[in-house]
Amino acid sequence: MTAILGIIFHFLGGFASGSFYIPYKKVKGWAWESYWIVGGLCSWLIVPPLAAYLTIPNFGSIISGEAGNTIFWTYLMGLLWGIGGLTYGLGVRYLGVSLGSSIILGLCSVFGSIIPSVYYDFVPTAGKDTITDLMTTNWGQMVLLGLLVCVVGIVICGKAGGMKDKDLDGAEKANDEFQITKGLIVAVISGVLSACFSFGIEAGSSMSKVANEIWVAQNPGQGEFLFRNNVVYVVILWGGLTTNFIWCMYLNFTNKTFGDYTNSKTPLLKNYIFSAIAGTTWFLQFFFYGMGESKLGNGPSSWILHMAFIILVANSWGLVLKEWKGVSKQTLRTIVIGILTIILSVLIVGYGNSLK
Repeated sequence: MTAILGIIFHFLGGFASGSFYIPYKKVKGWAWESYWIVGGLCSWLIVPPLAAYLTIPNFGSIISGEAGNTIFWTYLMGLLWGIGGLTYGLGVRYLGVSLGSSIILGLCSVFGSIIPSVYYDFVPTAGKDTITDLMTTNWGQMVLLGLLVCVVGIVICGKAGGMKDKDLDGAEKANDEFQITKGLIVAVISGVLSACFSFGIEAGSSMSKVANEIWVAQNPGQGEFLFRNNVVYVVILWGGLTTNFIWCMYLNFTNKTFGDYTNSKTPLLKNYIFSAIAGTTWFLQFFFYGMGESKLGNGPSSWILHMAFIILVANSWGLVLKEWKGVSKQTLRTIVIGILTIILSVLIVGYGNSLK
C-alpha cells in the first residue's frame, strides 16, 4: 500500500509539471521572459516558503540552524539546475524538439537517479540506497530495469516527434538548424545540469531529516513525514530563481520588454493571474514529489517515476489538445506506444519497490 501511495503522489507531481504551461497560453501581449519570470516568482520565491510555513513549523529555524556548507551546496545545485533549464532550449534548437527533448530528458532521468546512488557507495548514509544495493538485490535490479524501459519510452516518444515534424512541416524545414555536434554538447550539459535538482535534494537531506525528526517526535507511530522535503525546496529554488531572474532581466533589457508589466493595452490582471497559476502549478510537482519520496523511501525510484510521469502527462496533453492532428496513423501509433512504454516503466519501478 505504501508503494501504491508513493506512485499516486508521483503521478500528481508529474501531472502538475506536465500541465503547468497550459495557463501561460492564456497570457496575451507579453513576451516569454515577462510571463516566465512572473510565474517564476511564484514558483521559486513565494509559494515554496508558504508551503513550508503551512507544513513545517519554524522551518526558518531549520534553515538558519543548518551548516553553511549544506546551504551552499543545496543552493549551488539549484543554481546549476536553473542553467540546465535555460540550456534546454538550445538543445531543442540544434537537435529539434523530438530528438533534443528525448536526449535531455533521458540524460536527466539517468543522471538524476543513478549519480546519488553512486555517491552513497563512497559516502554511506543511513536510509539511502547505493548503486551496489540496486545492482545486487532483486528489487534494485527491477528498479534499474524500470529505468531502462523508461529511457526506451522516451526514445520512442522522441521518434514520434520526429515523424510528426516530417508529416506536418517537411524534413527540410524541421532540420534547417540541425547541428548534431553542437546540439549533443548542449544537450549533455542540459541533461546533466537539469538533474541537479535531484542532487540538491540529496545535498539538503539533513534539513529534511531534522524536519522529519521533529514531526515524528510530535506524532509518534505515524510513520515518515510526508512534507519533510518542503524545507529543502526553499533553498534549492533560491538557486533556480537566481539563474532565471538574471536571464529574464537580460532579455527584458535587450528586447525592450520591461513595459510588459505595466502595459495597459494588455489584459494585465488576467496575465498576472494566469502566470501565477502556472508558477504555482509548477511548484506542486515537487510538493508531491516529496510526498512520494517519503512513501517510497528511494531516491532513484522517486526521480525516475517523477520524470516518467512528466513525460507521460505532457504527451497525453498533446493528444487531448489535438497537437497530433493531421499526422499519419504510423506516427500516432508510435506516440501511443511510447506513452504505454513509459506506463510500463512506472509499473516496473513500483513493483521493484514493493519487493524491497
